[in-house]
Amino acid sequence: MTTQADDRVPVLIVGGSLVGLSASLFLARLGVPHLLVEKHPGTSIHPRGRGNNLRTMELFRTAGAEPLIREAASVLAGNHGILQAASLVDPEAEWLFREIDPGGKLSRISPSGWCLCSQNDLEPVLLAYARELGGDIRFSTELLGFEESDDGVVAQLLDRESGERRTVVADYLIAADGPRSPVREALRIGQTGRGELFHNVSVTFRAKRLAEAVGDRLFIACYLTDPAADGVLLPVDNVENWVFHAPWHPEQGEALEDFTDERCAAHIRAAVGLPELEIEITGKAPWHAAERVADRYGAGRVLLAGDSAHEMSPTGAFGSNTGIQDAHNLAWKLAAVLGGWAGPALLDTYEQERRPVAVATGERASARSAEHRHPGYAPPPTGGPQKNVMAVALGYRYPDGAVVGADPGLPVVPESFRPTGEPGTRAPHVWVTDAGGVRRSTLDLYERAPVLLVGTGDAGADWHTAARAAADRLGVPLAVYRVGFGTDAHLVPEPEADWAALHGVADTGAVLVRPDGFVAWRAAELPSDPEGWLVDVLGAVLRLG
Repeated sequence: MTTQADDRVPVLIVGGSLVGLSASLFLARLGVPHLLVEKHPGTSIHPRGRGNNLRTMELFRTAGAEPLIREAASVLAGNHGILQAASLVDPEAEWLFREIDPGGKLSRISPSGWCLCSQNDLEPVLLAYARELGGDIRFSTELLGFEESDDGVVAQLLDRESGERRTVVADYLIAADGPRSPVREALRIGQTGRGELFHNVSVTFRAKRLAEAVGDRLFIACYLTDPAADGVLLPVDNVENWVFHAPWHPEQGEALEDFTDERCAAHIRAAVGLPELEIEITGKAPWHAAERVADRYGAGRVLLAGDSAHEMSPTGAFGSNTGIQDAHNLAWKLAAVLGGWAGPALLDTYEQERRPVAVATGERASARSAEHRHPGYAPPPTGGPQKNVMAVALGYRYPDGAVVGADPGLPVVPESFRPTGEPGTRAPHVWVTDAGGVRRSTLDLYERAPVLLVGTGDAGADWHTAARAAADRLGVPLAVYRVGFGTDAHLVPEPEADWAALHGVADTGAVLVRPDGFVAWRAAELPSDPEGWLVDVLGAVLRLG
C-alpha cells in the first residue's frame, strides 16, 4: 500500500544545529533533494562550539563555504592558544599551548587551516548557503513520530507556530537531534562509555574593562584555576562581550536556579581577579560533558549523526568536528545510493567507519580534559600528556568499511600523524595546476564522484583507458586525472612534489579516492588487467552486485 503523504523527499534531516545544517549543505552540494526540520525557531544564539579543526575546514573548503565561514569568524582570527592561570592578574600564568600552528607547518599538509568560529556565527552561514543551494530548511517544525514502511520512512511533523500537522515520506532519515535524541530513543538504541563527566553553566556577559586585564593575550580560552572560583573564560569579540563556563555540581544538590545573575557576576569577578569589575549578565545555558557512543548508528533507513550518535568532552572541540565529519561521510554515501551508482549496503559502512572513530576520539577528548585540568572535572590520573592532536583531527583511519586493502590491525587513531596514502586514510594534499592554469589542492577534486589518480606516459594511458571502460561497465561516475609533467598530464604538481611517492605508489601505479577524500584502494604498479582490477575494486567499495 502506498502511504498518503503531504511531502516526499529522498532525505529527511531531523535537527538544525551544526551537524544537521552541515548535512543539508553537503547533500545540497551533491544535488540530493532533502528536507530539514528543527523544532526551535532559529539557529543558536549562544556562543559555543567554536573550534573548527583542519579536517572540518577542508570539508567546508571543498563545499565552497570556507571563505564565508572565515568572514564570519574574522573577529577572533587573531586569537590563539589556551592560557591557564589562577586569575588574569596571576603573574605565573602559563600557556598550555601558544599557537595552533607554530611556524605555519600545517600548510605543507593541508590547503586549509584551523578556524575559531562560534556556533552562533557558524550556523547562520551554513543555513544561508544550504538554502542558496536548494536545501528545504524549516524551523519551528517538530518530529512527532516516525515508522518504516514499504515506501521508506513515514514521519509525522508539527508546525509549532501554526499547529498544522503533515506527513512526510523519505527514503532515509538522518537524526541529528542532539544528545537526548528522541529518534535514538524511539529506536531503542543504547549507549556505552564512561557517561557523565562534569557539568557547567555557560554565562554570557558584558564587561568593558575586562579587555584591559586580558591585554595582548588573545587566547582561545583561559582556564582560571582558583579553587574558590574556577571556570573558563572565552572571548566573543575581545572587547566587551565574553563567555564564562562556571562549574555546576547537580550531584551535590546544586540547582540551575541557584546560578542567579548576582552569583554568576561575583564568581566571574573572583575568577578573573578583578573584584570591582562591572559585569552585565546577558544569558545563561547549562551544558553537560559526557563520554558516550551509541551502540548502533541507526536501524534500517534511519541513521544517527553528531551528538545523537556520540557525546564527548568539549576540550579540543572534537565532538562538533566529529559530528560534521559524520555528516560528510553519510552525505556522499546517500548520494551514491540514491543516484544508483552504489548498492544500499554501502550505508552499512557508515557505522563501520564512524563508530570506531567516535570511540577513539571520545577517549582522547576525555584524556585531554584531564590533562588541561578542565574546571569542574576531577578524573583519576591519566596515562600521560596528550601528544599530537593532529593524529586525532587528521590522522584517523577506517580499517574496515568502504575500502579495499586497509590493514585491519592498525589503530583507528594513530600515535602520530603521517600522510601515507594507505587505504582507509585521508588522501594526501598536493598542490597542482590544472589544464586551465588554476592552482588547486588535490583535496579539491574529491566531492561528487570517486577519483582515480594515475601518472602520465604509457602506464597512465593504460590506466585511463581501463578506468573509462570499468566505469562504463558499472555505471559509476568515475573521474580520472593523469598527474605529472608530460603533455598528456591533466594536473601538474609543484616541482618539489612527488605525488606518487606521497600516495605510496610508483609513477606507474594508481590511487582510488572516495568522494570524501579517503583512499579507497591503491595499486603500486600497473597490473596485467587494470580494467578487471578496477571493476572488482569499485564493486567492492560501492557494494555493487
